Amino acid sequence: MTKYEIILYWSGEDQAFIAAVPELAGCAADGATRQEALANVEVVIAEWLETARELGRPIPEAKGRLLFA
Repeated sequence: MTKYEIILYWSGEDQAFIAAVPELAGCAADGATRQEALANVEVVIAEWLETARELGRPIPEAKGRLLFA
């Protein structure tokens, strides 16, 4: 599990839970359940960090919070 802030909320438009990572631009995932959205966003975070490292881009410091909306 990462220490990046994750905002988890229900999207009526998407009919899914959305897990967004505001510290990592464009990093978000969805899922049919809260647990699925959180599991999916962990994969997306790892991919985001790997890509940033490969491209030599800066990686923001993690705030370490989990917020539920």
